[in-house]
Amino acid sequence: MEYNVHTLPNGIRLLHVPSPSTISHACIIVNSGSRDEQDEKAGLAHFIEHLIFKRTEKRTTNQILNRLESVGADLNAYTTKEYTCIHASFLNPYLDRTLELFHDIVFHSTFPEDEMDKEKSVILDEITSYLDQPEEAIYDDFEDLVFAGHPLGRNILGSPETVNNINQADIHQFIKENYHTDKIIVAVLGNYSLNKLIKTGAKYYSEIPENLHKNTRVAPEKAPLAKVILEKPIMQAHVMLGSQAYSLHHPYKTGLLLLNNLIGGTGMSSILNLQIREKYGIAYTIETGYSPLSDTGIFTLYFGTDKEKVDRALSLIFKEFKKLKDHPLTEVQLQKAKNKFIGQIALGEENRIGLIISMAKSLIDYNKIDDLQTVFNRIEAVTTTDMANITHEILDESNLSALTFYPLA
Repeated sequence: MEYNVHTLPNGIRLLHVPSPSTISHACIIVNSGSRDEQDEKAGLAHFIEHLIFKRTEKRTTNQILNRLESVGADLNAYTTKEYTCIHASFLNPYLDRTLELFHDIVFHSTFPEDEMDKEKSVILDEITSYLDQPEEAIYDDFEDLVFAGHPLGRNILGSPETVNNINQADIHQFIKENYHTDKIIVAVLGNYSLNKLIKTGAKYYSEIPENLHKNTRVAPEKAPLAKVILEKPIMQAHVMLGSQAYSLHHPYKTGLLLLNNLIGGTGMSSILNLQIREKYGIAYTIETGYSPLSDTGIFTLYFGTDKEKVDRALSLIFKEFKKLKDHPLTEVQLQKAKNKFIGQIALGEENRIGLIISMAKSLIDYNKIDDLQTVFNRIEAVTTTDMANITHEILDESNLSALTFYPLA
């Protein structure tokens, strides 16, 4: 896909992706997330993401929320371990309105005490709600096992104690230390010329003082193997398996993405879904995931089932893992897996807001954006030997930590 990048004098980059549609999509991504917090300030990055919608130097909460919604646009945001993202979808005439609002809430929010108090209550409710969903909470608890003692293991939401202790000084300090201008991307996919985007982007973002990136992130060490069972007042058992995995820059990243998709990724035809759910009817949901990060990654497997079926499910899962290790994929099997993965990626291009966010992240992570054909070529380059090596390393039962939420007796 055609794109252009323009760098402002302060380091902020404008990403331009032309599209003939009458609907545009835009985002501003900051390469800062929960891993950049101090332990005692856990939840700070997510808290800031909430508060930027509350008040700025010239807007009230209602004015912020209505600025785009009043013209039918959609505005939202999220925080991850490594990013903060604000995004919007809107009709083409409202580019200026959208980029101006991004600028206002990200760089001119005032974080008033009364709004902080209200939003703390909202986030505490969010934490409680999350804990009431074991199929969600187990993911965070498992990351805490795999990244034991490292910021990547912390819940993005923080804890009630840390959230309650956040103050205005913490917010301003975090922004100063982490909102680096050369790690900020303002991206737009829409029917505009490059000159128009540069003119509009420069109008709002050139004034931001330069604040260049200093790498302070520390990669996690390999955590000790852990097998943990926690009894909880739940009806069904929930199980997580997994380990640290390859980073965004590892040569085996694409191969593991492919393996993950084959054994438990998107769709009903994954190996584990066909075996555990369709053939034996043991679990309604069984899925794997692989999240590559800047200096590490995590591979996970989740399933939920009746407590009497846990051991049977684990036995079948490890049986499938053993098959893959003892009988490496043939060229024909690998090509089928590649075809499926390539098709899913191509269809994913239809999600235009997802596409522009993905392109902006790529610019942060790799300083470039690969077109679809380059991505497909990378997938096609994965060999059966690569897959065998990845399978033996990632699906080794002796290297997998486990966390089980078990119903109270």
